[in-house]
Amino acid sequence: MQELEYAKYEEIGNWDFSDIKYTVEQDSDWDFYKEIYKYSKPNSLILDLGTGGGEKALLKMPDVGMIIATDFSPKMIETANINKKKYPNKNIKFVTMDNLNMKFPNNLFDIITARHTIIDANQIFNCLSDKGILIIEGVDKYDCWELKELFNRGQAFNDKISISQKDYNDIKNAGFSEINMQEIIQYEYYETEDDLLALLLKTPILDDFSELNPFDNIHKNQFEKDLFNNYVSEHTTDKGIELKRVLYGIVAKK
Repeated sequence: MQELEYAKYEEIGNWDFSDIKYTVEQDSDWDFYKEIYKYSKPNSLILDLGTGGGEKALLKMPDVGMIIATDFSPKMIETANINKKKYPNKNIKFVTMDNLNMKFPNNLFDIITARHTIIDANQIFNCLSDKGILIIEGVDKYDCWELKELFNRGQAFNDKISISQKDYNDIKNAGFSEINMQEIIQYEYYETEDDLLALLLKTPILDDFSELNPFDNIHKNQFEKDLFNNYVSEHTTDKGIELKRVLYGIVAKK
């Protein structure tokens, strides 16, 4: 799966969703970047895992001693360095790295952050300084569940336990002393079918989801197109096309 995601993100080359028109209503007040601000200090050294094209890190991360932001896709890091030119005063360095093969000394970082990406809790524990903080926002098994049920596949669709529970268990087993986990329910309303389609093409919500081109594998794509149209028909509201998101937030102290 990681190899497929690598190829996908190398092709996409950025993690910018600003062209997708949608609004968000969230039931929880938990916010990934507010948590980072809460625990950061002016001299903090922060490691941001799975930074993509750096759009969020550049715009929303606090100004601290240094941020090292990583992604396993060289194309994403190339995009991040281009984006960095818009923020000349941001003390941030972008590095290509696999989250499952971290290349940093032990006890180095004050805070490690991971948003919508895989982690290795043991490696993170080793890289954090004493009393260091891990902050995660993740996409859970039941995210976009009605869509996944319709297509009979999707991210973590067949997993026996939720992604949040697996992360919690791994973090606990790694030796973290305090772990707080928060479920995050939000409703996204997409302005048009094209906006929802753009999201699905850019993310791994549905496995092996390709642009619905009737001239490319016509039988499969027509079937996929019919499923997509059914979802749009059943979930169109006066606010837009509704997509229920199920996320989770974790804050853990070493």
